[in-house]
Amino acid sequence: MTNILTGLQATGTLHIGNYFGSIKQLVQKSNTLRPEDNLYLFVPDLHSLTADIDHAKFYDAVLDNIRIYLASGLDTTKPNICTFRQSRVPAHTQMQWFLSCYSYFGQISKMTQFKDKSSDNNQNINVGLFTYPILMAGDIFLYDAEYVPVGYDQTQHLELARDLAIRFNNKFDQPVLTVPKSTKDQNIYFGMDKPLNILSLTNPLNKMSKSSTDLSSKILLTDSPQIATKKIMSATTDSLELINWDWDNQPGITNLLQILSLVTDTPTAQIIDKWRGQTRYGDLKKEVAFSIGQFLTEFQIKYKAVTDEVILQAVAKGEVIANLQAEIVLTRVKKVLGLIK
Repeated sequence: MTNILTGLQATGTLHIGNYFGSIKQLVQKSNTLRPEDNLYLFVPDLHSLTADIDHAKFYDAVLDNIRIYLASGLDTTKPNICTFRQSRVPAHTQMQWFLSCYSYFGQISKMTQFKDKSSDNNQNINVGLFTYPILMAGDIFLYDAEYVPVGYDQTQHLELARDLAIRFNNKFDQPVLTVPKSTKDQNIYFGMDKPLNILSLTNPLNKMSKSSTDLSSKILLTDSPQIATKKIMSATTDSLELINWDWDNQPGITNLLQILSLVTDTPTAQIIDKWRGQTRYGDLKKEVAFSIGQFLTEFQIKYKAVTDEVILQAVAKGEVIANLQAEIVLTRVKKVLGLIK
């Protein structure tokens, strides 16, 4: 039996980086699951509380997150696909506390995301942002998940989860927690050399980010083809006037080539062969914009067809299953801690 866990926060509208880096490959994997395998797809709404969110719109934003998965082809009617909201499974917060008592302050302090977000010496950084990786580790353990597809920026958190599971198991000299696979093994399982990293259109030194306030930096899944075209045509490139696949020296151009490969489902090598050595950046941008426009048009037809009723039916079923599974693992933990017999 193989258990997979994945989730994307409902803070900010999902973009093409989320789709091609996580959602698409997850849906493809869900279509090849064996009967004994399980896919747990959740919206980590508790994690989202570490950010400055619009609480009045948050409930609907969570449902919309699930709507995007359903529009992408995820079949939640299958018995081994479980969709749920993190906050509807109380075991998550209990597990976080248990793990916090076995987590080292120094190790958590070294988490890159926390250091980056607190680097401006802001005294109002919330504690939840610091303990976020521990909650994430608990998410993984509750579903005995070996495979957890994460983006490039989350690989450090995945390795922390592995460390915590090994430490906890060694402490009690028994396999209480399932140790997730290494980042390398995760990539092999999902058919990737490394986590996909689509870059910002305005600053290709950074990744395309949901949390960025620069709307021009990302193609949202809800953008119209016209808006997407404007963003692509104004994307930052370079002054070399030569198209090459070169992340170090031409990240903007390479990012556009990568997007074209993904959105047209064309092998990267074929895209590189077609464009290598050409000098007209505008021609490349036009082709990327056209292909993105086609993708968005087709996706949004499916997106608008998913009703709230369908979403609520999916999570109602999933949250029963998730609570049952999470309670099994939580009971194992409580027993070794001496909280229950």
